[in-house]
Amino acid sequence: MTPPATTSLYAARPWVALLDEAQRGPVSPDDSPVHALRRAVAESPDRTFLAYFDGRLSYREVDELSDSVAGHLAARGLERGDRVAVLLQNSPLFVLAVLGAWKAGATVLPVNPMYKSGEVTHVLRDGEVAALICSDRAWDSYLRDTAADSSVRIVLTGCELDFQTRGDARVLTFERLPQAPDADDLATVAKAGHTAPGDGAGDGDGDGSLGFGFGLGPSDIALISYTSGTSGAPKGATNTHGNIMYNAERQRTGLALPEGPVYFAMAPLFHITGMVCQFIACLNSGGTLVLAYRFESGVVLDAFAEHRPHYTVGPSTAFMALAAHPSVTPDHFSSFVNISSGGAPLPPALVEKFRAGFGPYIRNGYGLTECTAPCASVPPGREAPVDPVSGTLAVGVPGPDTVVRIVDDHGRETAFGEPGEILVRGPQVVPGYWRRPEATAETFPDGELRTGDIGFMDADGWLYVVDRKKDMINASGFKVWPREVEDVLYTHPAVREAAVVGVPDGYRGETVKAYISLRPGADEDPAAFAAYCKERLAAYKYPRQVEILPDLPKTASGKILRRELRSRPPA
Repeated sequence: MTPPATTSLYAARPWVALLDEAQRGPVSPDDSPVHALRRAVAESPDRTFLAYFDGRLSYREVDELSDSVAGHLAARGLERGDRVAVLLQNSPLFVLAVLGAWKAGATVLPVNPMYKSGEVTHVLRDGEVAALICSDRAWDSYLRDTAADSSVRIVLTGCELDFQTRGDARVLTFERLPQAPDADDLATVAKAGHTAPGDGAGDGDGDGSLGFGFGLGPSDIALISYTSGTSGAPKGATNTHGNIMYNAERQRTGLALPEGPVYFAMAPLFHITGMVCQFIACLNSGGTLVLAYRFESGVVLDAFAEHRPHYTVGPSTAFMALAAHPSVTPDHFSSFVNISSGGAPLPPALVEKFRAGFGPYIRNGYGLTECTAPCASVPPGREAPVDPVSGTLAVGVPGPDTVVRIVDDHGRETAFGEPGEILVRGPQVVPGYWRRPEATAETFPDGELRTGDIGFMDADGWLYVVDRKKDMINASGFKVWPREVEDVLYTHPAVREAAVVGVPDGYRGETVKAYISLRPGADEDPAAFAAYCKERLAAYKYPRQVEILPDLPKTASGKILRRELRSRPPA
């Protein structure tokens, strides 16, 4: 049984000493993102909220357009608590769909547009989805058949060419399709001027609160975010409005960004990092959110030059791609006040190469879908230390209301500096998984998240993530953590991307294999990388096998997929 946090060695929260007054002070978040939107409309109605290539939408316009989406959904029979699946890329349509669904009192299921039919089927059935909002292309190509065998009864489709006229052929490579007879057009619905349900009538409890969204409150479920969690088939983490707004408010008070900051949405908005650390954090700050459909390094750099953003967050692989672009210059990054990395391990060598080449220091961060994105980050004004023994870069420190503990296989706390499983307790931790009581009890005993990640904390409160528990390699009885080998590979000047996995070996049981993609112009023999690691690692850790690929497989959020590499046939 997990001991209560109050008896914990870590309950003293040594990390609070590393936070400044703004970062450790108490916060009072709005009840929901919709409340934050109405506050922003009242304060700065004409400020640009969304910038999409040459298109601009103000806070007032986004409020009115999403009101109309909400009114349409309600008129079509959507009820409070119903689930709305949103399957769109980074465009204004995504924002209007999500805000409209919330204003109608619904829960949003963000779905990766790269999902195949079977993956979407699982989400639609498990979430008992009532409404589906997707691109016209996805509906026409496969979602119509997928949704036919589900509870979906309302469909809106949109073309992500809407709300801009530039038509950048590097990413907007499609054409508008004729409107499907079995779906309504999202942009048309948004512009129809429908009234959001409940507006002006109060929420019925007599407290005089606004009536939009049926009186959304912090405990209402905002998102069901599907994730593999610590194991098993995808489960829906139930991110509440309170979870979301807590992390958004901590970001607003802690990042030291200017008033009306410009955020660039590098991470996909359907991913919890993009949803919370870009979309909702920007909205909560009354800032401008720059959207560019999907990540393409040339498009991103052009957007940096055009919009001069103050903040972005993305995986380390995105920064590798930007650094490798032939047209990149330090000026592309000169407007940034803060750059964060999350969703994938951040090698120390990349941080230093990026700073030397372009100026900014990339601040590490750590979180999971189950803790609504970040639960630890590197505060502004601080730099993450590197563990002298393992060479691992710290992922940051927890916030003042968060307690992170490290426990061994028996649930006993480890001493500072000793590795074990990372456990998280705090206001950003979700109450559980959607309709999965057994999985909830296993992963959230007494409300504390068991992350499945192995890490340790030093005496000052810096958190280090060693690796996923399931990714540990057992070579002749010795533990090998892939991250340690990958961090060494990233110091090699020819390496662009690296991933290390365990593969079967008749003598050692498992052996270490490295997959590498090369920087432009590099031409190295695979054996050279094995020799490079052999000079820098213990004999049981260096990769016995090295395979060079043009690119490594990644998730839509940029995380390298080790599981796909493990299943590759031998070269």
